[in-house]
Amino acid sequence: MKQATNAQPHGIPAGTGALFFIQIFATLGFAVLYSTLVLYATKRLGFSEGQANAMMGVFGAFNYGLHLFGGYLGGRYLSNRNLFVLGMVLQVAGCWVLSGQSAEGLYWGLAMFLTGSGLNVTCINMMLTQRFSPEDNRRESAFLWNYAGMNLGFFIGFTGAGYFQLGEHYQALFLFATVGNACAIVISLLRWKILADIDTPLLHVGKRQFFGRMLIGLAVLVVLVPLIRLLLTHADFTGSFVITLGAVIFLLLCLTTLRHRPRAEQRRMAAYLILALGSLVFWMLYQLAPMGLMLFVEHNINLTVYGIQVAPQWVQNINTLVIVFGGPLLALAFRNLRERGWRIDIPLQFASSLFCIGLGMLVLPLGIMLAGADGIVAFKWIVASYLLQSIGELLISPIGYAMIGKLAPARYQGIMMGCWMMVTGVASVLAGYVSGWMPDNAGSSAALTNPGYSHVFSLLGWGSAAVGVVMLFLIPLLRKLILQNETHA
Repeated sequence: MKQATNAQPHGIPAGTGALFFIQIFATLGFAVLYSTLVLYATKRLGFSEGQANAMMGVFGAFNYGLHLFGGYLGGRYLSNRNLFVLGMVLQVAGCWVLSGQSAEGLYWGLAMFLTGSGLNVTCINMMLTQRFSPEDNRRESAFLWNYAGMNLGFFIGFTGAGYFQLGEHYQALFLFATVGNACAIVISLLRWKILADIDTPLLHVGKRQFFGRMLIGLAVLVVLVPLIRLLLTHADFTGSFVITLGAVIFLLLCLTTLRHRPRAEQRRMAAYLILALGSLVFWMLYQLAPMGLMLFVEHNINLTVYGIQVAPQWVQNINTLVIVFGGPLLALAFRNLRERGWRIDIPLQFASSLFCIGLGMLVLPLGIMLAGADGIVAFKWIVASYLLQSIGELLISPIGYAMIGKLAPARYQGIMMGCWMMVTGVASVLAGYVSGWMPDNAGSSAALTNPGYSHVFSLLGWGSAAVGVVMLFLIPLLRKLILQNETHA
């Protein structure tokens, strides 16, 4: 087990490279569903836009909300390595069931897929973060590289989804996702020993208790699938439940922070809570991409570019390309700027991300204002919006994962990693509600729906900028909390 901590000749901890490639294929199936679910539900299964947006909100809520439970279940019952592979098996089964193209298959397929993806994402992040000591500055670069791998998986998934979407070949699309996810399982099995957990509570129990916990973990997986299938059919109730649960967990974490000692760790946990709360606004806007923003792209954007018909899912590849190429470049740029004395740290990056995504929303009303008589908005405006959103994502998402190793005490790392990802789940439900504010495209035209879209995008953009200003004012406090007892950033 200790071999996982040894550095390879080129200085990268063993297992880091394998996790990069695993991340690519593990993400592919999620990319397909993330970009296609609303279009599939409305075009093939006859759901209304409101029903599809609500389902997409719950899809995101479970996918991200279960990350909290995944951190606990992986660290204490099944091991992160075992839970990741079992989760991928459920994702493969879910995509296979979805290929049947029925409403009942949709619910069962999503239930299996969400159980898998919701639980195993925290596991891969924990497997990566365990390969670095708390003071190892390579962690941030490793997460940026891994985030680039995840977005390469998104690129492959979005590209395939768009290709099959143009012909509405949904069965082939879901089989494509099935094969992609199966590749992640194969790579995991080939690198099984080197991906072993390094320091989790499960490793400190006796053999008998170990197997007992494993059985409990397996039972949880069996129960979760029908439970999620039931909740998917009651999207409104489930959305309210997720928001309430998120608020309760946040309050419990606040109480845990107040009682925690030593003081230096308590202060860093407090900084984590402030940053998590601020990030909720960013993720709410970001999660509009597969919901209201996807429908805006399909109905109100000119998708014929240089004579080529662009699938709605391909637009999201703007985001993936920025992340894939920008992630490693950003890691290099941060290192160079810090060596020159620039103070680029977590609080500044979080505040900047809010301004970026706010601008990403505000360029859309400008594009609407300059649209032609038919109301169709030029493609360049959605490109500009996604570029700004993607820069904001680079500033907050991989940095957010990496900060867990810096701010979370060792015994709370799994839970705080899951809680950080649950923020995105709550934001997904909120994004579903915001999408409900947008105009209904059924039986309407771009010229008629543009004013409604412009109003919502303006509210969201200025609201994000306002929260960004608040975060700027909090930077001195956050730096004091984070850097307590440290001599440098």
